[in-house]
Amino acid sequence: MGEAGCHVFVHRQARGSERPLRRVVALLAAAAAAATLGLASAPTAEAAPPAPPGHSQSLDLGPNVKVFDPSMSTAQIQAVVDQVAAEQVSNQFGDQRYALLFKPGVYGTPDQPLRFQVGYYTEVAGLGQSPDDVTINGSVDVYNQCDANGCTALDNFWRSMSNLRIDVAGGSGCQTATEFWAVSQAAPLRRVDIHGGTSLMDYCSAGPQYASGGFIADSAISSSVVNGSQQQFYTRDSSIGGWSNAVWNQVFSGVQGAPPQSFPNPPYTTLATTPVSRERPYLYVDGQGDYRVFVPAAQRNSAGTSWQDGPTPGRSLPLSSFYVARPGDPVSRINAALSRGENLLLTPGVYDVDHTIKVKRADTVVLGLGLATLTAQHGAVAMSVADVRGVDIAGLTFDAGPVESPVLLQVGSGHDTGGPHRASATDPTALQDVFFRIGGPHVGKARVSLEVNSDHTILDDIWAWRADHGDGVGWTVNTADNGVVVNGDDVTATGLFVEHYQKYDTIWNGERGQTIFYQNEMPYDAPNQAAWQHDGELGYASYKVADSVRQHEAWGLGSYIYTNVDPSLHATNGFEVPVTPGVRMHDLSTVSLNKAGTIDHVINGVGAAVTPSYQGPSTVTDYPAP
Repeated sequence: MGEAGCHVFVHRQARGSERPLRRVVALLAAAAAAATLGLASAPTAEAAPPAPPGHSQSLDLGPNVKVFDPSMSTAQIQAVVDQVAAEQVSNQFGDQRYALLFKPGVYGTPDQPLRFQVGYYTEVAGLGQSPDDVTINGSVDVYNQCDANGCTALDNFWRSMSNLRIDVAGGSGCQTATEFWAVSQAAPLRRVDIHGGTSLMDYCSAGPQYASGGFIADSAISSSVVNGSQQQFYTRDSSIGGWSNAVWNQVFSGVQGAPPQSFPNPPYTTLATTPVSRERPYLYVDGQGDYRVFVPAAQRNSAGTSWQDGPTPGRSLPLSSFYVARPGDPVSRINAALSRGENLLLTPGVYDVDHTIKVKRADTVVLGLGLATLTAQHGAVAMSVADVRGVDIAGLTFDAGPVESPVLLQVGSGHDTGGPHRASATDPTALQDVFFRIGGPHVGKARVSLEVNSDHTILDDIWAWRADHGDGVGWTVNTADNGVVVNGDDVTATGLFVEHYQKYDTIWNGERGQTIFYQNEMPYDAPNQAAWQHDGELGYASYKVADSVRQHEAWGLGSYIYTNVDPSLHATNGFEVPVTPGVRMHDLSTVSLNKAGTIDHVINGVGAAVTPSYQGPSTVTDYPAP
């Protein structure tokens, strides 16, 4: 998703007045505090008093991890977060990465709220064991970005918020008492407890106000969520006060308060439970002041949050069991730590990976802070996971480098290697908030972004993106065949976003696979039909289930076409699956964006075409038809 706008329903409210004088005074006070603290050159990472005897001192996680303590004044905190926002809000392809972490306590007050924006490559997280251990009175916002083409959230990627409570307060005019999270892909809300108005679009800016594709998990939102212009969105294992509207593809699984199943009118896909899930590991501070990482247990047939009725089930690991990496650490040192049985915590930054980071031991945790980024160099596979169970990889971005890599992340060596193949339904491997880029910040090439060979793997909020804008972009420049290839059996994807690859975006070869929510755009930039066709088929389907597969099921899938180089291009099908009783597809849609490109059928020759003159959506509720 990127530059293509779309016709959508937009929830509008009257725009308010300009910020009052007291807001200007507050900004001046924050600037003065920043100057006093010397934040212009090096924001302080910690301002807590010395730890009492028997308590650990503050951990140094590097200059780009800002740890806040409730003893700090709101003005001190405001100065730091505003400085990070000023650097990151428009920094789409920069190298800077930040984590803003809040120790247990209360921040801001209803009369003096803490309100700030979250820009690119910024993680905001609480350091409590429960989300309600950290309360922010105010809001933590993402707004539209504006340029000559208007104001949208279509490129609001690569940021996150998790593990805290927001009691919404403050703001003025149209923004009064509302938490705004106007994002598209790779911008998850996890494990948040929001009390007050919540909107997934920024209806306060000038038009067109589009947003396109987000993810919420393990969260509670007291209000009815304003979905507005969000073209597609996935919410999992949460509780909400309601949902305002649908555009093309809104999917809910295990969500209390979700709208009932009604696809395609309105296009709500609602599952009572999530078949299998595993929440993302998170950093927290225990009662003794020690940093630990909590690893939630896998759940089956889950609904609602993991924490509202008691502590989240799982295991707690001391940070001493982790190798804490910083950009510039050699891969050999990281691999030595992994071989010793240590887990891996990657602090914010960009890591050049010249040979493979190898995860060899069962139940290893690899956790990134501040959207830590691994860039493959010299054609390396950036990371591989051996045939072991229970590995958890979370919070990482994988970038292709200028020399083609065969794959960026390989999970399991596969069934055909001749070695042992170990997997566990009770201790599945999981990937949460793992993102891939082919081009964008620079030239990148990789044949496959993510290859999953291990059985019983959970893919939870994955965005694989062959760049449609930025640097190093072009049909023969940022080359990539496939985004996601699944060879393992019993793999479940909850929130799968795969876009712009040059052949099949997603190939599913394993048995008993499940996908809940899929979002896709076909490649923008194929130069002509001859360059984008195969075996008598025009283009490539976005989601291909192999002809040999006997069992597969998916719910809530959308594929869109926008061929801006050659608007006459066709794709024969949005989706292709074998015709067999065990393969069942539910609630599929296709759309032609901005009068460029045609998808002839939704799935296997079924479903009306979407064309430059009929943009759609075209839908199929069940395939094969009951």
